[in-house]
Amino acid sequence: MSLWLHELSEAEHRILNPFTHEKLMLLGAASRVGPQTKVLDLACGKGELLCRWAQGYGIRGHGVDISEVFLTAASKRAAELGVSDKISFQYGDAADYRAEPSGYDVVSCLGATWIGGGLAGTIELMRRAVRPNGLLLVGEPYWIDPPPPGAYSAYGFGLDDFTSLGGTLDRFEAAGTDLVEVVLADADSWDRYVAQQWWTLTEWLRAYPHDPRAQQVREFRDLSRRWHLEYGRRYFGWGVFVLRPTLAPGR
Repeated sequence: MSLWLHELSEAEHRILNPFTHEKLMLLGAASRVGPQTKVLDLACGKGELLCRWAQGYGIRGHGVDISEVFLTAASKRAAELGVSDKISFQYGDAADYRAEPSGYDVVSCLGATWIGGGLAGTIELMRRAVRPNGLLLVGEPYWIDPPPPGAYSAYGFGLDDFTSLGGTLDRFEAAGTDLVEVVLADADSWDRYVAQQWWTLTEWLRAYPHDPRAQQVREFRDLSRRWHLEYGRRYFGWGVFVLRPTLAPGR
């Protein structure tokens, strides 16, 4: 998906993943964050994790993203919640971010493991920024049950792009990490995430029917609806996995 289509489809979202506010706060509690916790969020989107955790748990943090639209929304959200003194945001490619030497207690990347070319590469990027005994929070899809072939072809997924929950655990262990907690999305939070996009895109199409991008928007909306109702809700899961590195960077 192009960046502008991503920005358009999630214009009304605060959390750019199939997570509710309740699950986002549960993730913070499960990760044992607090006023002494320093968090780095790579591909932070609209910064809701950092903003809500700063407000609710007192964390301090920094977010990096390639969307100026999302970062503007993140800064406004921080001001709205009164946490602008606790968190900061930076425009840039998360894959190129170099953390300060002191590192972070928690490094998160929720739903954007493309920044490192996949799960293993993204974990390697993240672990460079985390302190010894710190945590990595990785948001990643998985297959609930083996899907039919159409579930792959519709979105262009490769056969090895995602795996089962057990297979995902295997991948974490192969990347030198120990899974210590998890918070999974459910069917309702998936519905809210994707269906809100359908509404936003439909309203945009009603307002701009002759825009040269309208056909692309319509095709994406229609594909999203068909895929979620036919395959996604039954077969496709998503969760945030709380990991503790067990190997030194580069090992």
